[in-house]
Amino acid sequence: MALIRRFEEEAGRQYQRAKAGGFLHLAIGEEATIVGTTSVMRDDDYLIGTYRTHGHAIARGTDPKRVMAELFGRVDGTSGGRGGSMHIFDAERRFMGGYGIVGGNLPIAAGLALSSDFKSEDAVTVCMFGDGASNAGNFGETMNLAALWSLPILFLVENNLYGMGTSVERHSAQTDLSKKAQGYGISGERIDGMDVLAVRDAVEEHIRLAREEHQPTLLEAFTYRYRGHSAADPEVYREKEEVEEWQRKDPIEAFARRLVKEKVLSDEDVQAIREEADKLVTEAVEFADNSPEPPLDSLYDHLYVLGDQVPGWYGVDERSPDSHAAEEERGASERARELAERGAEYAEDEELREAEGDQPDARPEDVH
Repeated sequence: MALIRRFEEEAGRQYQRAKAGGFLHLAIGEEATIVGTTSVMRDDDYLIGTYRTHGHAIARGTDPKRVMAELFGRVDGTSGGRGGSMHIFDAERRFMGGYGIVGGNLPIAAGLALSSDFKSEDAVTVCMFGDGASNAGNFGETMNLAALWSLPILFLVENNLYGMGTSVERHSAQTDLSKKAQGYGISGERIDGMDVLAVRDAVEEHIRLAREEHQPTLLEAFTYRYRGHSAADPEVYREKEEVEEWQRKDPIEAFARRLVKEKVLSDEDVQAIREEADKLVTEAVEFADNSPEPPLDSLYDHLYVLGDQVPGWYGVDERSPDSHAAEEERGASERARELAERGAEYAEDEELREAEGDQPDARPEDVH
């Protein structure tokens, strides 16, 4: 939890320095929900999240260096610098990614669980999503299929009380989100998402139900993000006093005090953990800075599925008399390249004429 917190803080700082592009959604304050969940998952279990998932990847074992490199858009990132903050992905550790579309991960999670069931594997899929996603059509459709097919899946709502800037009371007619799947035959439970041990105990039991009894369930974890919805959020929708109240429930500080009180760790141990986290994050930033940017020529990589997987599915580029497959843009014929270059030259010449005030002679049809 300390490592995730420090990583998120530094990610925010690097975003302000324009080192990280695109959008940035931080999970500062939600660490207990993340770690409590992943701590009882097996290596062969699947985890899928939304777009606030730097910490989820780190908790599943992804090197913070590669996560930071992905934020920086570098080749050593988890997705080769192509995904950025919202699309962290690590198939080796069965972290099946973050998704920018609200609720977009739900049917994919059902597909993962169906695959495990179809192959007679006892792997469980844990699908984590925000409170706002519980209003999406994908939510109901996925709950129905999960119950109908008895899929080995746990749905976990990270309820941080706001869908972007809209409070739960204003965006959901049913504010007890743990009940929103009952009509589909999926039972639910509410837990304290700020208590890492409470999350761990609840998730462990619900994973057991999924693994041993093929019973899909829904957990609602109450948590809170201390920063805005994204780095661009002015946070005009909540009071400063509310944030301060939740900060007094800081999951990291509360757990640290508990460990010291029960003599599991000393104050010196806690400080050493914080210093180690700071060291790892400093190294991650240095690694990301030194990682090269993807070459421009790689723009055409990974756009299409090629080979024997889906034979015959091609796009066609007809910019030249000798058409070529769009998937083979890199190997486009010389004729296509020549025509593209001539088109670019023509555009430049026309811009120059307009800048100098020259207008082409009007054609009769233009006047008409």
